Amino acid sequence: MGFFLETLFNGLMTGMLYSLVALGFVLIFKASGVFNFAQGAMVLFAALAMARFAEWIPAWTGINSKLVANTAAFLIALAIMIAVAWLIERLVLSKLVNQEPVALLMATLGVTYFLDGFGQTVFGSDIYKIDVGMPKEPMLVLQDVFEGGILIGREDLIAALVAAALVATLALFFQKTATGRALRAVADDHQAAQSIGIPLNRIWVIVWSVAGFVALVAGIIWGSKLGVQFSLSLVALKALPVVILGGLTSVPGAIVGGLIIGMGEKLSEVYIGPALGGGIEIWFAYVVALVFLLIRPQGLFGEKIIDRV
Repeated sequence: MGFFLETLFNGLMTGMLYSLVALGFVLIFKASGVFNFAQGAMVLFAALAMARFAEWIPAWTGINSKLVANTAAFLIALAIMIAVAWLIERLVLSKLVNQEPVALLMATLGVTYFLDGFGQTVFGSDIYKIDVGMPKEPMLVLQDVFEGGILIGREDLIAALVAAALVATLALFFQKTATGRALRAVADDHQAAQSIGIPLNRIWVIVWSVAGFVALVAGIIWGSKLGVQFSLSLVALKALPVVILGGLTSVPGAIVGGLIIGMGEKLSEVYIGPALGGGIEIWFAYVVALVFLLIRPQGLFGEKIIDRV
């Protein structure tokens, strides 16, 4: 029982990190109807900015405090992501208003490759580390309840708590603030929102900026765990099944979908993997997504589209 709970907890904590990346997809799709394939590139770009400025600031200023350097690097990286959001809206989205969804999709693919290439040009292509002080050593809990206790990674636990806090903050932002209500109004009906004076361009800049902030937090967490390298953008591919499972228009769906995927892939790898030769963790999420596309394309919490003729 202890080993099962250990596997379950580790899966849930990984699932929270998947949810964090998936949240960026959902936020942008809800507000603008754009499926943002650039979210993975935004995670990588934000992580590169954080890692490199954390190195450069002490060299430029002579500051030896890691906390000061990391704080300054975070603020600079956040400003860069907001600037990226503004440029994407001004140079891409505003030119494609009322265009076909496939045109918007191709535009985000173009943004993806641009950010990948530009990030490599500006920040370099080596593997960099992000050290924000999260402990790496695992800890044993519930030793009195289960023989041998349950081994939980401290870094994974802190990352999951940070992700949960960010998700809760965003939920309050959407429900309790005037800007959040405007975002929900735009998500429900662009034309109706525009008719009552809600400026779409400003809303799109805000939602892309929020998605950039989410990408920065996700990039810091994944960069701390895996190192900042260009394969980091592939983490977003694991968020795609999460979005399909939870629903493209549902913030709670992104959370629940991430938890289900994270938990399911860990349990299947441990308990089913040995019988099938392993490797289930690699493809489990995509098989679940395929099943949902066949039986419930809108996901668990997505809005069902009914066409009347």
